[in-house]
Amino acid sequence: MILNLDPKFAPILNQEEIQFQSFTFSGGEPHIKINPDFDTTQKVTITHRLNSFNDLGLLCITVDALRRMDVKIIDLFIPYFPAARQDRVMIKGESLSVKVYADIINTLQLNKVYVFDAHSEVTPALVNNCEVVPNHTFIQQVLKVIGENVKLISPDGGALKKIYKVSEFLGGIDVVECSKSRDVKTGKLSGFKVYEDDLNGIDCLIVDDICDGGGTFVGLAEELKKKNAGKLYLAVSHGIFNKGFEVLDCFDKIFTTNSVKDFEGESVQVIGLETLI
Repeated sequence: MILNLDPKFAPILNQEEIQFQSFTFSGGEPHIKINPDFDTTQKVTITHRLNSFNDLGLLCITVDALRRMDVKIIDLFIPYFPAARQDRVMIKGESLSVKVYADIINTLQLNKVYVFDAHSEVTPALVNNCEVVPNHTFIQQVLKVIGENVKLISPDGGALKKIYKVSEFLGGIDVVECSKSRDVKTGKLSGFKVYEDDLNGIDCLIVDDICDGGGTFVGLAEELKKKNAGKLYLAVSHGIFNKGFEVLDCFDKIFTTNSVKDFEGESVQVIGLETLI
């Protein structure tokens, strides 16, 4: 049984859907009414895109409603784990936001929590019964579009472990390591480096989990071109793109999934999670 809290997001196919109604009271509180006409002895999987605390609130009251209907086994699929990037306290006065979300979700006592391409190992370490769905098949689908004669580009040290696993899954595609510097107080990026002398005109695919404003990838694209890169492609599991796509016009093609939101009429190719899971 599946309960898709976002009516536009149905990432798990071939399961019977549980019907419900949800709305927000005028005071701002989310509310839900679940149709009780289903077998409550079966496992229920909830899917949702958590882009706000109200989304988290809807999830919490949904689990409460299912418990009151005597549903015993509840799984959760949240592709983009909120605040996953805030997984360490860099300066005094910051919160460890990922732990705040994890602690709330842990109180729900879920059977399994599935996350797509977690930002770091911190998320699955904090979330009880967490299983990470890797980005391997996503990148495999990307290569079906652009071809396999590419180098995989790791934008920074944090992405290295994951990108080598992607390379292994794909049969050993070459990986180019890169780095950047970030001011922890201002967030400003600088010092992009590509640790290969000459890319010999070979096409390059930057692989990462999140694109927010895109500054990392624009800076890295400039350095890759200086190292004689061919066509430049970008594949990010979770596309936020808060500055739009014009700032990313240095890329021949951009790929993402529908883990955060839907994209219609935008300069990005979306590979739906329903085709990857």
